[in-house]
Amino acid sequence: MRRSASPLSLTLLGLGVFLLVLAPMLAWYVEPRAKRTPIDLDTTTVFKGTGDYFDQQAVEEKTDEPLTVTRRVLGNVAASERGGVAVWDISQTIDTERTLELDDPRKSFQWTTERWVTDRKTNKPVHCCGETPTEFAGDAYLKFPFDVQEKDYRWWDGTLGDTVVLEYVDRVTVQGYEGMRFTGTVDATRTGSRQVPGRLVGMKETPQVMAEEWYANDNIELVVDEATGRIIRATTGPHVTLRAPGGTKPAVTLLHSEGLTFNEKTQKKQVELARAGSSQLRAVGTTAPIGAGVVGVLLAAAGAVLVVRGRRPAQ
Repeated sequence: MRRSASPLSLTLLGLGVFLLVLAPMLAWYVEPRAKRTPIDLDTTTVFKGTGDYFDQQAVEEKTDEPLTVTRRVLGNVAASERGGVAVWDISQTIDTERTLELDDPRKSFQWTTERWVTDRKTNKPVHCCGETPTEFAGDAYLKFPFDVQEKDYRWWDGTLGDTVVLEYVDRVTVQGYEGMRFTGTVDATRTGSRQVPGRLVGMKETPQVMAEEWYANDNIELVVDEATGRIIRATTGPHVTLRAPGGTKPAVTLLHSEGLTFNEKTQKKQVELARAGSSQLRAVGTTAPIGAGVVGVLLAAAGAVLVVRGRRPAQ
């Protein structure tokens, strides 16, 4: 008499085969689709430091004063879903101690708003959806691409209105978490002009002149999470000056700091988000596929053995 395979053996065999099929799907299908720039973003990062700036009320330069840069990034979910892209609305303020107390971006030392649109997979700029500025370009912006490499990246500098080459330097630890450090500089570059009293730039006999605005940055340093591309620490050293028309030397310093850096609270939050994102990608791309593959082999083998034994002729 010939026996049939037991329900348990068929269940184990079926479950094992399912896990063996699931393992490569997680690694080759699910994990790449998990590497997408989020669209429901709502984050605030704060830079702290000291520097010099031109006080328009006092009509004089202030030196070695506390400065705060606050940047809020809000994902525009509706616009992102329509275009299959990541649409981020960005508001950034630079504040002195006096303007920081006012808690009003309109009264800050400087307030800028932008809209950046990127491909959710590649992080490349996409020119649509009301982006500003329209010349937005580069490889990296508020984040780097997923799976950051030890190579140079083109970083978009909004003040410059162009990209800056950031070179990979080494790996460093930020708040107990390892990141990849990139650095770069911006040579003094004319970025525009503004009308000011002539005496402000050394032209006392001219009531109003179109002074040249120049920008440089001696200290761009970004520490980035390798898996997610999230920036866990950022430092910038802007130097914005005015020159007389055709002048070769700065006449007035509008803003200068040796280094404005993510404050400790921002660093800890960025590390927390990077750690969670990296763990999620690792689970989908490595841990889960390996686990599913190993368990699948064991269950399939056990089920096959039971099926063979169950079908042997009775003695």
